Amino acid sequence: MQRLIFNFILAMEGVMDNRLRTILTALGIIFGVGAVITMLGIGTGAKQSILDQMKLIGTNNIVINAALSSSDEEVGSSAASGNSDDKRPWSPGLSMEDVRTLEAILPNAENISPEVVFNLNLIRSGKMERGKCIGVTNTFFEFNNLKLSEGSLFHKSHIDGGRPVCIIGKNIRKKFFPEENPIGQQIKCGKAWMKIIGVLEQRNASAESLKNLGIRDYNSDLYIPISTSLLRFKNRGKITKAKIKSRDNEDDNSPPESYNQLDKITVRVADSKHLRVTADLIARILKRRHQGLVDFEIEVPELLLQQQQKTQETFNLVLLVIAGISLLVGGIGIMNIMLASVLERIKEIGLRRSLGAYESDIIQQFLFEAVFISLIGGVLGVILGFASAKMIASAANIPTVVTWWSVLLSFGVAASIGLIFGLFPARKAAKQDPIKALRAD
Repeated sequence: MQRLIFNFILAMEGVMDNRLRTILTALGIIFGVGAVITMLGIGTGAKQSILDQMKLIGTNNIVINAALSSSDEEVGSSAASGNSDDKRPWSPGLSMEDVRTLEAILPNAENISPEVVFNLNLIRSGKMERGKCIGVTNTFFEFNNLKLSEGSLFHKSHIDGGRPVCIIGKNIRKKFFPEENPIGQQIKCGKAWMKIIGVLEQRNASAESLKNLGIRDYNSDLYIPISTSLLRFKNRGKITKAKIKSRDNEDDNSPPESYNQLDKITVRVADSKHLRVTADLIARILKRRHQGLVDFEIEVPELLLQQQQKTQETFNLVLLVIAGISLLVGGIGIMNIMLASVLERIKEIGLRRSLGAYESDIIQQFLFEAVFISLIGGVLGVILGFASAKMIASAANIPTVVTWWSVLLSFGVAASIGLIFGLFPARKAAKQDPIKALRAD
C-alpha cells in the first residue's frame, strides 16, 4: 500500500508540473465526455417527453375526427358525367350510430368513447368565462388517464336520462369556486344549469405538448354526459328545414355548418400490433356508412409517437458516434503524450529502477498519470455537457434531462480511456533497461 501511495504521489507531481500540457492533452476527453452527457441528456429528455405525451393520449387508441370533405369517388363521378353542379351525396356524418356499429363489428376494440364539443359561456355568481362543454361517457376519463380529486363520475341514471350534471376541470374550480366546495353547486353552461358532481385532478402538460398532440387543456373544460349534450344543447345530426334550405341554396357562399353529430370517436384496441389494421377497417366501415364520403379523419397517435421516437433514436445514435470519435481521439492524444513523456523522463525511470523500483512501480506511476489526465477531462467534460444541454434546451426548445447515471457513466468511460490508452506507454516505460536509461542524453 505504501508503494502504491508513493507511486500515486509521483504521478500527481508529474501531472501538476505540466499543467498546460495536461489540459491540452485532456481536450479530447473533455469534448468526448461533454458530447456523451449532452447526447444522453437529449435522449433522456426526448424519451421522457414521449412518455408524457403517451400519458396524455393514452395507449392503443385510434382517434376519428369529424371533417367536412368529399371523397375522390364523388369528384370523379361528377367530372365523368360532365355535370359540375351535381349535389354531393348525403352523409349522416359522425354519429352515435357509428359508435354502435363499430362496437358490433370491430373484433379488437376494447371500448369506444364518443365526444361532442360546444363552445359556451360558463356563468356563476356574476363571473363569466368562455369555455368548452364536452359531452362524453365515463370511458373518456379512462382513455385519457383522468382521475377525480373530488366527487364521482357519471352514474348510469345520469347517462340514460340525460340528467343536467357535470364534472369540471381544476381551472374552472379555481375560477368559480376558489374558496368553497363545488360538489352539489350549480353552474350555468350557455342557457342550461348543470349540477357539479365531480372535479378532475390537475393535469400538468406543457402548451407545446398539447399543441403537438392536438388535444385540449383538460383542466379548463366542463364535462357532461353525452346524452345530456344531445338532448339539452344541440344535436347536429338532426335534419331540419333550415339545413335542407341551406343545402339547396346554391348561392350561399358562407362556410358549411358541421352536420356531424359527434366531433370525435376514440377506439381503444386490445393489442397495439392491431392498430394499423383496425384503423384501415374503421375507415372502410365509416366510408360505407357515409355513402362513400370521407368526412372523417383517422389518426393513430401512438404510431406517430413511435415514428418520432425512432427519429430521435437515430439522432441519438449520430451523437453517440460523434462522442465516441471524440473519446477515441482523446485516448490517442493521451497515448501520444505519455509516450513523449516516457522519452523525456527516461533518466528518471532508469534512476528509479536502479534504486530498487519494480516494473510494476513504473507501470503504476504512468497509469496513474494517464487516468488522472482522463479524470480531469471527465470533470471538465461533465461541466461542458451540463452547459451544452442547457443551451440546446434553451435555444432549440428541445427537452433535456441530465441524470446522475449519465455522469457516472461518463466518469467511468473517461477512467477507462486513461487506463486503456495509458497501459502501452506505461509498459514501455517499465521495460526500459536501467543501465541504458541512465546513459541516455
